Amino acid sequence: MTRAKLSREFFGTLPNGEVVEAITLTNANGMRVRIIGYGAAIQSVYVPDAQGRFADVTTGYDRLDAYVAQPQYFGSTVGRVANRIAGARFTLEGKEYLVPANDAANSLHGGELGFDKVNWTVTACDEDAMSVTLSHVSPDGDQGYPGNLSVTATYQLHADNALSVRYQATTDATTIVNLSNHAYWNLAGEGAPHDAMDHLLTINAAHYLPVDATLIPTGERRHVAGTAFDFRTAKTIRAHVRDVSDEQLRHGRGYDHNWVIDEVVARAPRLHAVLKDPHSGRTMRLLSNQPGLQFYAGNFFDGSTAGKAGKRYHMGDAIALEPQMFPDAPHQASFASVALHPDQTYENIIIWQFGATAGDADEHAPQ
Repeated sequence: MTRAKLSREFFGTLPNGEVVEAITLTNANGMRVRIIGYGAAIQSVYVPDAQGRFADVTTGYDRLDAYVAQPQYFGSTVGRVANRIAGARFTLEGKEYLVPANDAANSLHGGELGFDKVNWTVTACDEDAMSVTLSHVSPDGDQGYPGNLSVTATYQLHADNALSVRYQATTDATTIVNLSNHAYWNLAGEGAPHDAMDHLLTINAAHYLPVDATLIPTGERRHVAGTAFDFRTAKTIRAHVRDVSDEQLRHGRGYDHNWVIDEVVARAPRLHAVLKDPHSGRTMRLLSNQPGLQFYAGNFFDGSTAGKAGKRYHMGDAIALEPQMFPDAPHQASFASVALHPDQTYENIIIWQFGATAGDADEHAPQ
């Protein structure tokens, strides 16, 4: 057994002179997680395989300058609004707001200078709880959004090899909020010879949200039965990810869609997805209180980015599973609102439960 410990160290200095910290959480099983202040991001996650061999299962960089020079949302907290806002504009309480168009005509993950590109402040470290809290204040008008928004992200490493993050936000004026974490996963290890396409994936949803050619939801909730989007029983991602006969997969060059876990935020986290790597036996169960799950299959990795192990990331080398509210909610009357009022507290709880087994995945989702 390893002694559980929390360490805090220098990670780098931003061009504006700000110092970025790194906090490493280690539990008694030897599982180790590193969180950095830049983007309140998960920088590394070391977990054992079925034989007890440890590997880092999330993408990222060793150096701060790479995060700045080649931002890929690796492990980052994304917001104020995760995912896309059509036309880079929205109307709130009768007033139209313009936000940065950084994804063709749409706004993506909070804009050009979203929460992934700011240096969060480390406000608390608790070795007993094995947790770290980071905070950020987004001023009124930041990236076009109204209201002063105060946000915290509390990461905790648990004794049973679960990692969790609790996002909370409050505002002094009505605004819109939809935070998520954009970690990419390859349970074989981020530098392994295997990509993530052989991973077995289960998604606990009977419907998904079709998108148009710009990846904006059409508003339809489409049943997954008989489609490439049916992950109610575990199957490999590779099975259909490059199926060019499916218009939806052509739109995203693979999966880049939101699954309907529920219609509203839950009182407590519930199962969203289960991921298993058949090569290592590592497993990951994903839980959240959010109603939607964005599954992105790493379709646009083009070899231009080299990660911590020195391996260049290519299409399908890692995948993102992002619990969140539904994309483009301000323009979709049938989607749950992402408006946050001054008397409310926004909360997104995400739990990643890691394990290892040599057996087949047996998770099944409701019909």
